[in-house]
Amino acid sequence: MPDDPGQMMETRVQASFERMRFMATLGARLATVERGRVVIEVPFRQGLTQQHGFVHAGVLASIADSAGGYAALTTMPAGRSVLAVEFKINLLRPAKGALFRADAKVIKPGRTLTVAEIDVIAEDGSGNGKLCARMQQTCMAVADRPDIAVAG
Repeated sequence: MPDDPGQMMETRVQASFERMRFMATLGARLATVERGRVVIEVPFRQGLTQQHGFVHAGVLASIADSAGGYAALTTMPAGRSVLAVEFKINLLRPAKGALFRADAKVIKPGRTLTVAEIDVIAEDGSGNGKLCARMQQTCMAVADRPDIAVAG
């Protein structure tokens, strides 16, 4: 196990992300892990679209939810995990692009409840991006629950 607390946090988040098979199904990857901030990316593919050819809102909500939860996790001590208890998402424009990036930032860390804001950016392939969704999420801290696996 690494001695650096930042590296331990990143390792814990990465290990948990790898166990979340749904993110693999979406083709998502963990792009950034910092204390209070996590970025998850998913590239466009036809299998993620809705009837009009845009990436489905469920994909955007899923990567935003996961990014927010992991951002909250980065603020928790070892042995604790988090579960989302509420989120609201605003879909601001059709999800059209080559890459979708959910950038989550904790705005209020807490021992029991942590709140994050997540922006989902649609990039066009040349580095230009547009905000296509914004989520606000609340997560609760989880400890001493044998039915919820906590890595690290």
